[in-house]
Amino acid sequence: MKLMALLTVVLLSGCSFLQEVNSTLEYANEAKDYMNEAAAFAEEAPALAEKAAGNAQAREDLQQSLLDMKEEIQTFKEIEAPGAAQDAHSQLITYSESLESGIDSALQQLENGEYKLQMLEDSEMMRNINEMKQILDQIEQLGS
Repeated sequence: MKLMALLTVVLLSGCSFLQEVNSTLEYANEAKDYMNEAAAFAEEAPALAEKAAGNAQAREDLQQSLLDMKEEIQTFKEIEAPGAAQDAHSQLITYSESLESGIDSALQQLENGEYKLQMLEDSEMMRNINEMKQILDQIEQLGS
């Protein structure tokens, strides 16, 4: 009877460990997907911004790109990170919130017709994405 109880405890603790590993791997994949979206945004946005200076359709495309990235940020902020990734997740959330603030500012400028070509290129948004990429490297190390 005691042996059975001991085996049950060992199995349950092993399952808990495996569950934590699976959660960490799942989180690492979600964070990587999010960062891929942010990296694509960082690559596309400057070109869209340049075209938007004299093209109404390009301004709409830029606005949609900004809104799409904002939605990605909101979705990522709702993810619950496992214990092993809490610090990295908190840093990503901080950078994401700063990125979101920059997006809100850019959207406001577009809405007010105050569009400036360097609105994105010189903004903190692109620097935040680069910082986020470094954090992703840390998260990927958790998953390996």
